[in-house]
Amino acid sequence: MRTRLAAFLLALSFFPVTPLAGGSPPPLMLANHFHADIRLADYWVSEKFDGVRGYWDGERLLTRGGELIQAPQWFTSGWPKLPLDGELWAGRGRFSRAVSIIRQAQPDDAAWREVHFMLFDLPAHPGDFSERDAELKRIVAAIHQPWVQHVAQSRVGDLAELRAVLARVVRQGGEGLVLHRGASLYRAERNDDLLKFKPYQDAEARVVAHLPGKGKYAGMLGALEVETAAGLRFRLGTGLSDAQRRAPPPLGCWVTYRYNGINEKTGIPRFARFMRVREDMETPPGTAAP
Repeated sequence: MRTRLAAFLLALSFFPVTPLAGGSPPPLMLANHFHADIRLADYWVSEKFDGVRGYWDGERLLTRGGELIQAPQWFTSGWPKLPLDGELWAGRGRFSRAVSIIRQAQPDDAAWREVHFMLFDLPAHPGDFSERDAELKRIVAAIHQPWVQHVAQSRVGDLAELRAVLARVVRQGGEGLVLHRGASLYRAERNDDLLKFKPYQDAEARVVAHLPGKGKYAGMLGALEVETAAGLRFRLGTGLSDAQRRAPPPLGCWVTYRYNGINEKTGIPRFARFMRVREDMETPPGTAAP
């Protein structure tokens, strides 16, 4: 196995690998929200795994913000010296568990056995997504580690079939779907070549103020005032547990909120609701390289 893997990695040496400077965010492709006016026949569909975005730069495993992930040596042993893009995932409905494992300064071997690196793209490959995916499948097979997995891609015939796939994934505890345009090149920006499809929309914003509660929430947090990367401010007053109202998410941290559309006059998300603290985020989302 070692001989075959060494030969395989040597054959991949044409891929340029330039390790990122310490703390530099990796050049990631980011997803827009799904909209029904796209041509579905152009896209591959896969499950959206609710974990921590992981970027292997050929030598190190990084978060989307460029922080070094202190994975055990065995976890990345034998990985190729070329960039890999994926999700560090601990199972459906276990986002918080994945974050707690991955953020440890001293990796816990037993805990890391719960983590899978779900690979969905090859950033440095010059081909389109369909070509990249075929090559990625071969790379995962050559790595031959059970915690490194290729994310399966499939096609759907129409919007009704896409919605049925989404419903099935959600029933099984999944978060949603991702759509990759087959003919797209890997571009480190947010664009419609990559789309996320969920039962609701979600986004991130930074906490800028704690607003006091009234009535049954007197003496506790009433709402979070948050600001998006674009500078839009609004309040998140629902979705918070009593424990979070007593000990609110700290000022400056990023949180994920869910919403249903945008108010056309104000630009503020409609029915915005707090979901969770994004402990894996240190830099603003939506930039070319978060």
